[in-house]
Amino acid sequence: MIRCCVGIMAYNEEANIGRLLDALLAQETETVSVEEIVVVASGCTDGTEEIVERFVARDDRIRLLRQPRREGKASAVNLLLRSTQQEVVILHSADTLPMPHTIEALVSPFADPQVGMVGGRPVPMNPANNFMGYGVHLLWELHHQIALRRPKMGELIAFRNIFRQIPYDSAVDEASIEPLIIGQGLRLLYAPDAVVCNKGPENVRDFLKQRRRIFAGHLYVKDMLGYQVSTMNNARIAWLLVKNLKLDWRFFTWGLAIVALEVFARLWGTYDYLIWKRKPFAWSIAESTKDLAEAT
Repeated sequence: MIRCCVGIMAYNEEANIGRLLDALLAQETETVSVEEIVVVASGCTDGTEEIVERFVARDDRIRLLRQPRREGKASAVNLLLRSTQQEVVILHSADTLPMPHTIEALVSPFADPQVGMVGGRPVPMNPANNFMGYGVHLLWELHHQIALRRPKMGELIAFRNIFRQIPYDSAVDEASIEPLIIGQGLRLLYAPDAVVCNKGPENVRDFLKQRRRIFAGHLYVKDMLGYQVSTMNNARIAWLLVKNLKLDWRFFTWGLAIVALEVFARLWGTYDYLIWKRKPFAWSIAESTKDLAEAT
């Protein structure tokens, strides 16, 4: 059996944390054993900790670690790494939900000793019949197709527990972990069957807030760690857009508008990082992405 720890970094996640823990406890596995589920609650001011405490009383695999103030996700990840000895660590976004076989599909590839990190497939739950929903589905489909060619991690990742920490001021933990794994001579792998449901932004403001922060984080990784994630390659993205061109009015209106918003967000993120010298490791929350019940 491959033994793993599931880590959940949480800041005010009362809308989804109970459903997530229920889904993790109900995982169907054959070659994988979920030994621990650790929630790191960072400066929560809502009911997140109380909900987790009820689960701690139900199942001794669940632990709650508290950070008195919000120090950023990287800080929470490093606290998790100091608290677990499991051979494989999973980072599961608190505002997502796994399918019943997701953890098995994500962790079973570690039977190959050359695999050092595995990424799951985020699938948005937003309805695709409106502008923002269409845009979210388009972006995650491009993410999927890029990851099939060159693994790109996000939302749900698993990695061998072979390093002590990631940079504390990183805003993109998965992108910071990729070069640490590759530097050990191990492979990255994309597991498209490891589906995790998420919710994309429902309005332009949250879309720009989220995409701006992510791109600034990727610039930090490129600058500080000398590593560029696959979605930083604009030519690759443009080629996939052309390849996926559809004779559909939504593609030429909504799709192109989303592309324009993405370009604007990347320019804004570049300005944040290069001019303002911002390191958005404790970022402003895109509130419309948090309650998955609204998307079901």
